[in-house]
Amino acid sequence: MHLILSLIAALLYTGAAWRAARNTQADVLSQRGLIPVALALHAAALLLQTVFGAKLQIGVGEAASLLAWLSALMLWVFCLREPLQALGVVNYPFTALCALWPALVSGEINPIPLDDWRLGVHIVLSLLSAGLLTLAAIHALAIAILDRVLHRPDSIALARRLPPLQTMEKLLFQLIFVGFFLLSLTLCSGLLIIPDLHGEHLAQLILTASAWLIFSVLLWGRLRYGWRGRTAIRWALSGYATLVAAYFGSKLVLEQIFNIHWS
Repeated sequence: MHLILSLIAALLYTGAAWRAARNTQADVLSQRGLIPVALALHAAALLLQTVFGAKLQIGVGEAASLLAWLSALMLWVFCLREPLQALGVVNYPFTALCALWPALVSGEINPIPLDDWRLGVHIVLSLLSAGLLTLAAIHALAIAILDRVLHRPDSIALARRLPPLQTMEKLLFQLIFVGFFLLSLTLCSGLLIIPDLHGEHLAQLILTASAWLIFSVLLWGRLRYGWRGRTAIRWALSGYATLVAAYFGSKLVLEQIFNIHWS
């Protein structure tokens, strides 16, 4: 059943991306039809794949699918008030692939018992922060593309179909600020569930803290020096790359702490 749900969701995401590529202005069909239905089907598939009673099964594919679903959900919400449909050209195909990943590629996954509320809170916070910062990274790439387009006279027609650069930069820092706040809470909650800080645990904590530090420097530079453009994009993508290394590097942490095998 989850394979069918994932496949239909992927097709709907692809259709929404195709419509975004053809018309980046307000797309009523995608906003009110394709994307909400795709998100609902994707969420249903994720529930079937990850939740088993009071236990949670999350492998690499399930984690990527969750992050992609969260980023698509947030983009859909932001599109309700900002003309950001152009981001769907990148975001929705990415989400479609991630939706199919756990349905088509399976591995050995031991369940995580959710009897400890601290672990549940940590998982929710880590997914929310990573989802927001995933969307922020896609947004940063879109700003970089828009910046190049604006410097090419032959692409002025395409530039008119995209949101204003100032609007996109403003939203980028809103995403990073909220994601940074949630990442801070994730680090704090992680300290409550990790019994010791050596080996793989320390490696993951160092990478996550490094990502936190990169984003904090970026936000400080924005407030103190008004960083924007390519400087902001480089810092944002560097922070996200470090966070991805920490997040998917948690495979080792889960195997060592909880005896959970992702593959």
